[in-house]
This record gives sequence, C-alpha cells and structure tokens, in this order.
Amino acid sequence: MKRRIGIMGGSGLYEMEGLKDIESNEVKTPFGDPSDEIITGTLKGVGLAFLPRHGKGHRILPSEINYRANVYALKLLGVDTIIGLSAVGSMKDEIKPGDLVVPHQFIDRTRGRSSTFFGDGIVAHIPFADPVCLSLADLLAESVQAEGVTVHRGGTYICMEGPQFSTRAESNLYRSWGVDVIGMTNIPEAKLAREAEICYSTVALATDYDCWHETEEDVSVEAILQIMRHNVEAARKVIARAVGQMDTREPCTCHETLKFAIVTAHDQIPEKTRAALEPIIGKYL
Repeated sequence: MKRRIGIMGGSGLYEMEGLKDIESNEVKTPFGDPSDEIITGTLKGVGLAFLPRHGKGHRILPSEINYRANVYALKLLGVDTIIGLSAVGSMKDEIKPGDLVVPHQFIDRTRGRSSTFFGDGIVAHIPFADPVCLSLADLLAESVQAEGVTVHRGGTYICMEGPQFSTRAESNLYRSWGVDVIGMTNIPEAKLAREAEICYSTVALATDYDCWHETEEDVSVEAILQIMRHNVEAARKVIARAVGQMDTREPCTCHETLKFAIVTAHDQIPEKTRAALEPIIGKYL
C-alpha cells in the first residue's frame, strides 16, 4: 500500500492547490462515527486524508470529539502518519501570536476522554516517554522554517479540558511548570495514534498569550479566528513541503509500538474485541 498522510484539523486545508483525485469518504468504526467525512486525494503523488476534528462548521467541542473513531478511521484508510494542526495559547514571551510550534512533549490535564483502544478483555501498555514521532517533528519544523515562518522546535504542550479558557491562576500555574503552549485537542489524539502505530506530530499555531500576559489583551475568540485565517495559507505550504520530503525522514519505530505491548494471552482475547481491533493488532495475533 502506498503511503497516505493524515491531516487532522483545520478547515479549508483540503482546498490545497495541486490536490488531485479528491474523494469524500464516510467511514464507520467500532467506536462510532468520526468527526466528519474524510476527504482523500493525492499531492505530488502522495496520498492525503483530511479530517476536521471539530467537524465542518466547527460544531464539536474538544471534549465531544470522538478521538478513537477519528484515529481508527484514518487507520482504516491506510494512513501511516498523522500531522495534527491546532490553535494554541502561548505561555512564553518569545512565542508570539502567529508563530508556529512543533512540541515534543505533552502534559495531560483532560478529564473523562476515552484515551485507549484497549480494554474489553485486552490489556496493552505502550511506551509514551516521547509522545511524538521525533523524525516527523524534525521534518515539520524544517518545513515551517523553509517557508519563512517563525518556528519553535520542541517544548511542551499542555492539553486542558476546556471549552472555557484558563483562569489567571491556572495560566500562571502552568507557566510555573515550564510549559510552552496550551491547547485542548492533542490529547488523547497523540496517545491513540501511538497505539495505532501511526507516526504523529503536531504543528501548533500560537494565536494568543492565554491570560497570563500583563501587557497583552486576554484571549478572545475574535483574535484567535483572525490569526487562524491569516495562517491557513502558511499551513497549506508547510504540508505541501513536508509531504514532498516525507521519504527523506530518519527511520522511526512508531510502526512497531505494539510489538511487546500486548500482555493479554492471545487465546484469552474475546472474539468481539479481537474483531474490533483487527486493523490495529491483527499482525501480532
């Protein structure tokens, strides 16, 4: 199967110049429906699959996103690499609104989100010390820089529950932890991609200074949307550049994460669970 790259999030990205063989795919999963239909196409001979996390028209809250269905659906379509695009608040002076960040670490402050494909009779423990594919992250950072956009490599993305923004006390607490950006969507997305043996990295667009900054206005939806609109074209260019160089990446081990992770005896896995997870665990059973 030829490589297919999944693009998670961001309205308008599937209107990229040069995208061919465009199709709309309605995908069903054992975990329910993904956020929307998945748009597939080819760019420079590489397959792409676009899935808006919040659905068309941005109608799904971060807490309501069916992350398992989204990642599973992309897996069914042959995606082996996911590029996550998301708006974030900056927690540091040097990360200015409009800058792009390619974080290497996450802190999970979410509550009640389904964050694993496992359970229902099967136990697996994946390594997650380095939660993004560093090879992919390097390529994305280089692509942003090559497009002349300010990029910050590495750092930590703290994922909060939302949909409300932080209080000042929370914002200052997170800053004391040394985090770089704050968002609402990359967890459990990154965890599920790792379980599905899909390379994952995010390009985070800093839209504001959250509410900690004393000389800047507090975060507002209007400001976020204005900056997002100005950066859709930059995101398109970064994706196009990265896709064209995907085969030059350093090798990684993301596609064998489950090799030693499944601890349940194979003959003890319920048939229903085995069937549901076949696209993810089938090669190990």
